[in-house]
Amino acid sequence: MKFAKLSLAAVMAMGVSAFADVQNIKVTGDAKLYYSTTDANNGDLFDQKSSSGQAALDVGVSADLADGVAGKIGVTMLNTLGLENNLVSSVWDGGLSNQWWVSEAWLAKKIANTTVKVGRQTLDTPLAFTETWSIAQNTFDAAVVLNNDIPNTTLVAAWVGRGNGTSATPTIGNTNSALAPIASLAGVVNNAQNGNDPFGTYQQDGAYAFGAVTTAIPMTTAQGWYYNVEDVATAYWLQADVALENELKGLALGAQYATLNLDAANTDDGAIWAVRVGYAMDNGLSFAGAYSSSDKSTAGAGWNTATTTGASKIYTEAWWNYGYVTSSDVDAYKLSAEYNAEDIADFTVAYTSTDDGSSTKNLDEFTVTASRSYGSIDTSLVYFNTKADDQNNGDSYNTVQVYLTYNF
Repeated sequence: MKFAKLSLAAVMAMGVSAFADVQNIKVTGDAKLYYSTTDANNGDLFDQKSSSGQAALDVGVSADLADGVAGKIGVTMLNTLGLENNLVSSVWDGGLSNQWWVSEAWLAKKIANTTVKVGRQTLDTPLAFTETWSIAQNTFDAAVVLNNDIPNTTLVAAWVGRGNGTSATPTIGNTNSALAPIASLAGVVNNAQNGNDPFGTYQQDGAYAFGAVTTAIPMTTAQGWYYNVEDVATAYWLQADVALENELKGLALGAQYATLNLDAANTDDGAIWAVRVGYAMDNGLSFAGAYSSSDKSTAGAGWNTATTTGASKIYTEAWWNYGYVTSSDVDAYKLSAEYNAEDIADFTVAYTSTDDGSSTKNLDEFTVTASRSYGSIDTSLVYFNTKADDQNNGDSYNTVQVYLTYNF
């Protein structure tokens, strides 16, 4: 079945009425309006030529089907709302034309302590995951098996056949440009604009992932992952996070280690490690500090193999400028503070800095965010200042972003 050829009405009808024993039908989703403006590259804040904007609608239908099977079908639609006529000059994803595609279409079945989920779905693993920073998220055609026979432990096995984040063979995490990191997930909708299925083979021949996540050690969540991206690379991820209790309640410690071993000729294996210390106070104020270091290699390590953004789950990852922390021969640190001001907003202040041995991936990023929910409406206002060797002629620039989301 070629989902991209189905009309929206047919998709929704299939989710609601194509099964005989359908129960607990739920329709959920969100409507988004995102705006970003920058003064990079001789631009001015809030000027049309240096601003981006777009609207998105995500609609999903989930239900319990016959024989204990659960299922979901989700559709994503993008529209400029005509903003390009006078307010913006670019969009967050894809082009100026309207686009839509089936972003989720899966079935899941639980047997004893094992759950099997097959179809188009989001993934959240350290080195292959769905990114949510953009107005549209990448998803995967995959089969995932979860098992909980071991107490306090989840075993994971996954095969990923296709995705819509990128079709590029990984060499190193790419860095977003000053004006348009919004284009980094363009693979999500490039083909959808032309009426084609936007999903392509995951890298060359798909990928396998195996992981274990356990809380068997007191106060600790530990996880280990192995990835085999067929004919491209193998990778490992190890992580342990400790939340101390009793006399040191509120103190959190973490450590990460990741490797990437490319199959391509004339490439070196990459590795990165990171540590984090955090402390949360009872008054809603928390602090964190993290440090990471990658070795000198061709590959870099620790970045999402599913997209071209270079995004990662490394503790020191920047708010917006992905690809620096996980590049080769980079030392990075990140300092952050969060505060929940009751009845006002949730505030975050963060500073990420990288030091690159070759002086081409040096970055300083300072970010302030304010977020608040009004019933079903989530709002966020973001300001960040960026200074990077390979952006804006090495000069610092400012960016302001506004996120509006209505959840239903």
